Amino acid sequence: MTRWNKQMIAFDLALGSGALLAPRQTLKVLGHDDPSPDAEAMFRRCGPVWLTFAAAHATAAARGRSEDWWALAWLRATEWATDAVWASSSPAFTRPGARAGLWGAGAANLAMSIGFAALARR
Repeated sequence: MTRWNKQMIAFDLALGSGALLAPRQTLKVLGHDDPSPDAEAMFRRCGPVWLTFAAAHATAAARGRSEDWWALAWLRATEWATDAVWASSSPAFTRPGARAGLWGAGAANLAMSIGFAALARR
């Protein structure tokens, strides 16, 4: 689980940076059609959130305290349904597999919540 945590530092750094600096291109990588200006702005607004996730993962990696793992478990729990709601409600995901990938992200966040909670209990 600690290896997965380190991978999430890189993933959230890339996602947060991409959302802030290149939202249109990042959305395309995720399987989204060419976004409208308001969709692009809403996505950009999530960049700082994902960078905060990266910081939380980095803190847990550096300190490894029980409370850090509990914080990550709860933080990832806030993401269980977000991508599934987005995949289910946005007509702009037309690339094959894009919706399934977003549903999978919710499952991954659930698994991470369980894994990080297990680390916190050690």
